[in-house]
Amino acid sequence: MARSDFTFSFPFRIRYSEVDGQRVVFNAHYLTYFDTAITEFLRSRDIGYNEHFSPDTFDFHLVKATVEYKRPIRFDDEIDVWVRIGAAGRSSVTFAIEIHPRGEDALLSTGDIIWVYTDMTTGRSSPVPGWFLERMGWQPA
Repeated sequence: MARSDFTFSFPFRIRYSEVDGQRVVFNAHYLTYFDTAITEFLRSRDIGYNEHFSPDTFDFHLVKATVEYKRPIRFDDEIDVWVRIGAAGRSSVTFAIEIHPRGEDALLSTGDIIWVYTDMTTGRSSPVPGWFLERMGWQPA
């Protein structure tokens, strides 16, 4: 994927508490960056999570998370986490994610986050609402 395939990014500056003994970002923090960027992506599309999803009716469940580490990210680096919808199925949405140094094309990490839309009263998957995919700018190929 090229950075030009994305229209949304969220910036981070790496804090000391996020790095390990080698001053490289500890692996689990990548998922925090992904989750924060997805939340901000939703906000940018006027989808307030608390307003649209509920543990009593319908909500998304994370079913898969993948991270590929391409190059180390170090303390005090400035990065942009790019997010877009990579795929959508009947009941699932896959977020494609890339991390780049701020304003640069070099690829530091890639990942996918898969959510399944769930009827919280039955615990079963449910069709992703059309309004959600529309607001997210999903265009099937």
